[in-house]
Amino acid sequence: MQINVPLVALFLQSLSSLAIAAGVIFAASQLRQNRRAAHVSNFTKLVEMQLQLRRMRVDNPALAKVYRHDVMALQSDDEIREYFFNLMQLSVFEIVWFSYRQGQIPYDYFLSWDRRMREIAREDSFRKMMHSGQMKILHDDFQAYVVKMLGEVEYGMGERSRPGPIASAKDGR
Repeated sequence: MQINVPLVALFLQSLSSLAIAAGVIFAASQLRQNRRAAHVSNFTKLVEMQLQLRRMRVDNPALAKVYRHDVMALQSDDEIREYFFNLMQLSVFEIVWFSYRQGQIPYDYFLSWDRRMREIAREDSFRKMMHSGQMKILHDDFQAYVVKMLGEVEYGMGERSRPGPIASAKDGR
């Protein structure tokens, strides 16, 4: 049996070309994933810095008066502490939400946070914070998510918390 050298060469060249193409595709997907991870890391760092500013106001409510709009509806140091404590909790959830949205954490982990936040949303201090006219520095899409979640919670007050349609829609990243 005689080996057809040009056919073997063509086969090997095609095989190596496919291997190179697969390597390029894999590298591109890794770069995209690394870019997303860096994006989430940068977002997390910004929210953490904001969290530190909020913590300063919990520890020392007088600092909240630096920006008058932050305390326009708050009468006492305890109300200021509750307001900024709730914002701190919301900041942590914002990181979880954003990480899920960017595909960095699994759906079940996000859903566990959503359930817990629905329990927190039943608290008077949380609802008061959300309904106040004060500015809350949040990602616009996250704020819309929380407002809708709060509406679902308030509509169903008296029931055990369960994920509503906004958390149940996996494709709503």
